[in-house]
Amino acid sequence: MDPAIFKAYDIRGIYPEQINEDDAWKIGCAAARFLPSLLHGYERGQPNGQTLCIGRDMRKHSEPLAQALSEGIRSAGMNVIDLGMIDTPQMYFAINFMNTCGGVQVTASHNPAKYNGFKISGYSAKPIGVDTGLNDVRHLAMALIHTRGKPTGKLEQRDLTREYKDHVLKFINPKVAKLKVAIDASNGMAGKMVPVVFGGLPITIIERNFEHTGKFKHPPDPLVEKNLAQVKTAVKKYTCDFGVCFDGDADRMMMVDEQGATISCDLMTALLVSYFLRKYPNSTVVYDLRSSRVVVEEIIKNGGTPRRERVGHAFMKKAMRDSHAIFGGELSGHFYYRDNYYTDSAMITLVHILNIVSEAKKPLSELIKPLRRYYSSSEINFKIEDKQAKIEELAKRYSDGQIDRLDGLTVVHKEWWFNCRPSNTEPLLRLNVEAKSDELLKEKLSEIEQILGKPV
Repeated sequence: MDPAIFKAYDIRGIYPEQINEDDAWKIGCAAARFLPSLLHGYERGQPNGQTLCIGRDMRKHSEPLAQALSEGIRSAGMNVIDLGMIDTPQMYFAINFMNTCGGVQVTASHNPAKYNGFKISGYSAKPIGVDTGLNDVRHLAMALIHTRGKPTGKLEQRDLTREYKDHVLKFINPKVAKLKVAIDASNGMAGKMVPVVFGGLPITIIERNFEHTGKFKHPPDPLVEKNLAQVKTAVKKYTCDFGVCFDGDADRMMMVDEQGATISCDLMTALLVSYFLRKYPNSTVVYDLRSSRVVVEEIIKNGGTPRRERVGHAFMKKAMRDSHAIFGGELSGHFYYRDNYYTDSAMITLVHILNIVSEAKKPLSELIKPLRRYYSSSEINFKIEDKQAKIEELAKRYSDGQIDRLDGLTVVHKEWWFNCRPSNTEPLLRLNVEAKSDELLKEKLSEIEQILGKPV
């Protein structure tokens, strides 16, 4: 087994060179041995305390990997509930709905079709990353010398589509307007789940890339601007109220307004802030530290408590639970909800956006316009071998600013700020810069590039 497939938050690699059925069996067996160790007394006594959920995305090799994963889990004596082909947020729902010990989703998310992988969750759908058990799973899996064993755990096939749909739609406004929405499913799991969940609502959906062929018409990563081209074209052609593009496993989304303009995820967070704080006054809202200043400004303006957090769903979910936050938003397109077990859901995010546009009775572009108060670089990558040395060079150069090291290096000045943090998996530094004017943004980017070099 290639140890490189174990990343910061999940397991990913090229099929079958890096990840194959033998690896899936070992990972299943390892997860089944490790996850029960996280349970406390009450949790161990639950009827499904010795059961794991499994699910898979639409990739051609996901089904055989899921079968091998199931055999590995059951060979360790754990029971399996196989949910079939689902979006990743449905896994989080299933774990909580059935009170299982945890679950494993077979998916490579936004990666190309030749990739596959596993997202592991513990009890209550708490994420299993390097700091919360993924290293333990890696050690257990790599210590296994064979993939043979008699499965003693039980196997149950379960379809939770109806229950999941009911859960997502419990957040919809019964008076939702007759909106027209362009949706690009990126040939991913949204292609299955959007018609099922939203089919009965009085909205017209213009479908793009809903079919599953084992290939992607464009990379299933909505954060890359060129991957939004088809949804933007559809919005303009069919005069839609807005457009949405999902990633491969449908846990992330990006939006464009009725004019086809991209709405960054921090502006989406800012838009959702006032919506949630009207409903739940004085609540905490969690945001990742790359987000625009407009996010914290909107939280304070609407009477909420801002909580700034490190980048990554494991940190965001923990912060949500620790602070009992009503809502959280991340620049990567993950949006988290207290009433969704403190986990992320792109489907529920779409529900809330439908509510906002319906209630406002004005174009989405007009709702976003007051939030476009700053100029942002978006995230820029620099190839750097000695990442820490360059971060220290930046800290010395901008020592006159307010510095913190919650995640990488953040330097705040009155008129501008930046965050520079190392990639967990690659020799890259990731830079976000924001300023009050476009001229100042360009000036500061030029200064920083003199230290970091040219972007990749």
